[in-house]
Amino acid sequence: MTKPIVRKLRCAIYTRKSSEEGLEQEFNSLHAQREACEAYIASQRSEGWVLVRDQYDDGGVSGGTLDRPGLQRLTADIEDGLVDVVVVYKIDRLSRSLADFAKLVEVFDRNGVTFVSVTQSFNTTTSMGRLTLNILLSFAQFEREVTAERIRDKVAASRKKGMWMGGVPPFGYRVENRKLLIDEERAEHVRWIFARFLEIGSGTELAREVAKRGIRTPRGNRIDKKYLYRMLNNRAYIGEAVHKGESYPGEHDAIIDRDVWDKVHTILTESPRKRAARTRADMPALLKGLLYGPDGAAFSPTHTRKGGKLYRYYVSQTVLKHGAGTCPVGRVPAGEIEAAVIDQLRTVFRQPEIVAGTWKAAHADADDITEADARRALQQLDPLWDELFPAEQARIVTLLVQRVDVGTDGLNVRLRVDGLSGLAHEMLADRIEAAA
Repeated sequence: MTKPIVRKLRCAIYTRKSSEEGLEQEFNSLHAQREACEAYIASQRSEGWVLVRDQYDDGGVSGGTLDRPGLQRLTADIEDGLVDVVVVYKIDRLSRSLADFAKLVEVFDRNGVTFVSVTQSFNTTTSMGRLTLNILLSFAQFEREVTAERIRDKVAASRKKGMWMGGVPPFGYRVENRKLLIDEERAEHVRWIFARFLEIGSGTELAREVAKRGIRTPRGNRIDKKYLYRMLNNRAYIGEAVHKGESYPGEHDAIIDRDVWDKVHTILTESPRKRAARTRADMPALLKGLLYGPDGAAFSPTHTRKGGKLYRYYVSQTVLKHGAGTCPVGRVPAGEIEAAVIDQLRTVFRQPEIVAGTWKAAHADADDITEADARRALQQLDPLWDELFPAEQARIVTLLVQRVDVGTDGLNVRLRVDGLSGLAHEMLADRIEAAA
């Protein structure tokens, strides 16, 4: 009869000594632990146990922590599938903490590794060893849960007293001696954000204005709409601490008055879709008073809603007075024709003769302005256009454009002769002031 095939089990010995005393001796405690473990592995040779060559020793390291070089190397080799059995002299050589021991056992179980203590008859390769291990882990789990409950109770009690319990402080505050203190410079930004939201009622528009002002998070990141809404809903700004949805008087000072907070939240309780639609409706029409049809009649901005969506148009006065069909071009989509006009303006900004004219206009007020300065100023307007507020875009269009004629064959944009000079003065104002 053939002998049954015995699976080879790779055994790693882990040894540890708390103090460094005696480590300099030729034969020390670590050697004694290793000899006992090697003898045990040799006795299990018939079960396929073989000793791995690598040694995992920690001399002069406490068992109260998992931050041990030898243990970390052992854990890494286990994760790499190089070990089947971990052998120690006593359980406390691996860890003195039940919680840490449970973490190690999780690593062992995840990788199919068993654990043996040679002097305590503790062997998870047997049913009795697994039962003993489960009892130990049950107590470890109980210890963790009781500790977690104590921590949660302490945090809850502290929050109810209004104490700051750590974490990232809200924008506008700083932490000193575990207390929230107002950072006056950023607190002014917070007050402006709340006040400005009251005026415009739009998170999207507010995010654009914040970006234009150069306001950023304490880590230097850009403040987006999501970040702003978290700020607008953070009750820390009215001097409160929140725990599980309940608010309590905080130990810190408020940045925002209760009256301002209530007004902001009156706006926030309104449907975001309604607020967005109202914001779009209130946006100024870029070509208002500038657009004319083939019959010379002016076009007026208008809008309609279908299915909750806003559609903007420019409609000929001829059509409004005499009905549909009275003008070859009775109505045009606002977004399309505004985009076409802006594209033409962007093309104009890149033309050499326009750059030269801008420089001459600016040079009349500040003789240290170079043509390169004018070119850079015009080049900056192109990528920044989409970041401008609608009202600012409309103002610039009115400054530059005298008239836009739309016909069946396209459109014609007439520029103001003095418009570019006025824009040049505004765009180069910062440079002129800096040079003064």
